Amino acid sequence: MQQNSQAPLADRMRPRSLDEFVGQDKLLSEDGVLRRMLESGNLSSFILWGPPGVGKTTLARLLTSQTKSKWTAFSAVTAGIKEIKAVMAEAEAFMKIEGRRTVLFVDEIHRFNKAQQDAFLPYVENGTIILVGATTENPSFEINSALLSRLKVFVLEELSLEALVQIMRSAVNDGERGLSEYGIAITDEQLALFATYASGDARTALNSLELAFLLAKQSGEQTLSEKRIRDAIQQMVLKYDKTGENHYNLISALHKSMRNSDVDASLYWLARMLEAGEDPLYVARRVVRFASEDVGLAAPQALPQAVAAMQAVELIGMPEGKLALAQAVVFLASAPKSNAVYRAYQGAAADALNMLQHPVPMHLRNAPTKLMKEVGYAKGYQYAHDFQSGKADEMECLPKELSGTKYYRPTNRGFEAKLPGGNGES
Repeated sequence: MQQNSQAPLADRMRPRSLDEFVGQDKLLSEDGVLRRMLESGNLSSFILWGPPGVGKTTLARLLTSQTKSKWTAFSAVTAGIKEIKAVMAEAEAFMKIEGRRTVLFVDEIHRFNKAQQDAFLPYVENGTIILVGATTENPSFEINSALLSRLKVFVLEELSLEALVQIMRSAVNDGERGLSEYGIAITDEQLALFATYASGDARTALNSLELAFLLAKQSGEQTLSEKRIRDAIQQMVLKYDKTGENHYNLISALHKSMRNSDVDASLYWLARMLEAGEDPLYVARRVVRFASEDVGLAAPQALPQAVAAMQAVELIGMPEGKLALAQAVVFLASAPKSNAVYRAYQGAAADALNMLQHPVPMHLRNAPTKLMKEVGYAKGYQYAHDFQSGKADEMECLPKELSGTKYYRPTNRGFEAKLPGGNGES
């Protein structure tokens, strides 16, 4: 371990060539688009989008190292317009003197605001720089459209358990940069435990592995025990960002699993969010929405169940409130489903917004004064309770322009099938 011995293992073990790079086969195989771009020598501006620890920065460096371009890097966390302009001026000078372009690598590019992103545009367009961005967030939401239209987007996937084991095994066996000199034995099954806890993140896996080796060395151990491994790992790495894309992916997974009546999947996605620290009231609000949108009157108790769960979270807090949410989610996932109320309101709202504002029919208006009665307010109104059926069938309650319109069409599911007009349509 002579090289960069003070650096974390994840930094020391960065691949030095594409042949050492593990994972992202879709992009780096013989037919992969990134490998073809590199072999053709036609490197253009692009964004690497993927979760932490999958090799975005390393891959950008490797691609650039095999071109004749100059490499410059900075982080969007610390840089501003001033730094961007300075780098652009340097890139222009380099182009004039050397006749070569500068590859500008911007880590966490989604953290730049619109004005900062716009500063790159003219230099990307005239070829002064090749912009390579790395982001954990969806570029569609975080990169402004003008810049995004000039960039290719390559999606990097989470590393598989097998890929992480391969990366860690290389580190264990490496005598120059890795952990070979420790002389500590470790099985692939134990490496798989690190990989499982790392959730696809090579940086987390390698640094946890290094800590375990250090703890074992301090104790004079030559093999790693499961306790030593768990001490190093400490706790499961739950990938979650309460304002990022994963936030929306997980709530979408919960919603769609409940809609599909998959109780177990619904509980899993609920646990993924709550155990990672999601705001339980955010989850509760979405559960309440689901009760009306996807269950509706097929199970009239759905909404009271959801509201009660939200109130329970407010009253008793966490972690006790988790069970109230779990109960509501199980009820909603198990309940018969109907979106008839949702569709009915959408139809009514569309007419309310897009049509003329039709006047309220005279017979539906109150007439608290003599004058209002004289001009016809409330004339012809029929009191529903005066009819045996409890309904005045001859009285039209819609504006005459909408007479006969049907918004609500009950399904034949659950309680809704018992409602008047139920016809089995979904």
